[in-house]
Amino acid sequence: MSLNLHDLKQKAIKAIDDNRDKIIAVGDSIFSEPELGYKEFLTSEKVKKVFDDLGLSYRSEIALTGVIAPLKGKESKVKIAVMGELDAVAVSGHPNADPVTGAVHACGHNCMIAALVGVAYALSGTGIMDELFGDVILMAVPAEECVEMEYRKELKKQGKVRFLGGKQEFIKLGEFDDIDIMLMQHNVVFRDDKLASAGNKYNGFTGRLIRYKGKAVHAGGAPHRGINALNAATLGLQAIAMQRETFKDDDNIRVHSIMTKGGDLVNIVPDDIRLELMVRGANLEAIKDAAGKVDRALQAGADAIGAEVEIEEVIGYLPVRPNYDLMDIMFENQKTLLGEDHVIYEAEKTSASTDAGDVSALIPTLHALFGGCTGDLHSVDFKINDKDTAYITTAKALVMTVIDLLYDNASAALKVKENFHALMSKEQYLKDWGKM
Repeated sequence: MSLNLHDLKQKAIKAIDDNRDKIIAVGDSIFSEPELGYKEFLTSEKVKKVFDDLGLSYRSEIALTGVIAPLKGKESKVKIAVMGELDAVAVSGHPNADPVTGAVHACGHNCMIAALVGVAYALSGTGIMDELFGDVILMAVPAEECVEMEYRKELKKQGKVRFLGGKQEFIKLGEFDDIDIMLMQHNVVFRDDKLASAGNKYNGFTGRLIRYKGKAVHAGGAPHRGINALNAATLGLQAIAMQRETFKDDDNIRVHSIMTKGGDLVNIVPDDIRLELMVRGANLEAIKDAAGKVDRALQAGADAIGAEVEIEEVIGYLPVRPNYDLMDIMFENQKTLLGEDHVIYEAEKTSASTDAGDVSALIPTLHALFGGCTGDLHSVDFKINDKDTAYITTAKALVMTVIDLLYDNASAALKVKENFHALMSKEQYLKDWGKM
């Protein structure tokens, strides 16, 4: 006898509650052993262990560390990907940071994998998939955090990846070719009594690897015969700062950089300075405009000192396109689980970026938000303080949204597909993205 929509959701919730301790253990274990992007080998093994325990078939080592497990529905009218991110970020001062790499889950990605695992427990062996008119593809994806550009440049040189982000690699590898809808969530810090949001807007970005080349001489004895690459870099960064008033508020431009090499010895004029830089913006035209100003400023610093500068573009992420059809469904489930007073429909736009934006250009994409955390993202004080919200409620909301979409001949999912218009084709994306 077929179950109605409410009973299917309750069955999924019960399966998650019955496996609560296992789900939390996975989230905590990943938190205790953080790994940076394209290096998430331990984390990948933990996902595979859960899939093995559930008897799921899967493919692994996708974009180096990714794992994909398909679940078959009663019919295959629609395919929905449910996604979690494997990687951590580097915050060396965090009390839980890895002492060698500085990696720590100050981004909440361990919560995302815990939620993914929760969806797996809800849909595996419970009979729920037999009531749904579409397939669910569980995806554990590497390298969302846009860090270690030099390292990823080397991976690209070796032919191991083309893109900075794992979802971009999944696009290139064809993992989204037959996916109709993508669902995921991210844990953030809400500043009031709110615990969740159905989604919001994110910036896109383009990256730069910068090398200033000067001439090394004795810094005390003959600085006049040298060319100080550090001075050139300093002037370049100052010139960028002078551009800031030309950025329109609505474009939400952010420019930020780090210096990865600042010289060799204090008594030698620096001749080799390395920077990594990101230009973020709300739309592609704004990013292109700001990036052009940044490149001019960097070149001006070199010209003023007589140094050389090499500026290499690193392909970044596209802005996130919120899908309000999917947000409507998620919002109702968030209200059911957390109460209407604790949920907002659309959070304020953020200047942060995610490679979910690239997926959102091609297929309907949900990037919901949940709390359960305190402090600041990517900061030494980030902490998961409510695991029920961060791990368990997220899993329930995702699986309830899956059920809504695939119940009743997948009518809701088919409506989402019908209303969606892609920003570009996959072929256009692979050909043009990165050519600013």
